[in-house]
Amino acid sequence: MTEQPPADASAEPAETTGVPAVDAVIAAVDGLDGRPLEEHVTTFETAHEQLRRALDAAPEQS
Repeated sequence: MTEQPPADASAEPAETTGVPAVDAVIAAVDGLDGRPLEEHVTTFETAHEQLRRALDAAPEQS
């Protein structure tokens, strides 16, 4: 039995959370594929900061 290569994640439609700040972070992390490793640390640090801000933000009033 031959192993199949992993499916290309970019071929699948991106799921959204409905929270624009979180969706932007997911898109940034998804965009790392094929980028130089040196860029990964900065992207993850920025993602962490943005997610913390999103969690700390007051819930939107409906």
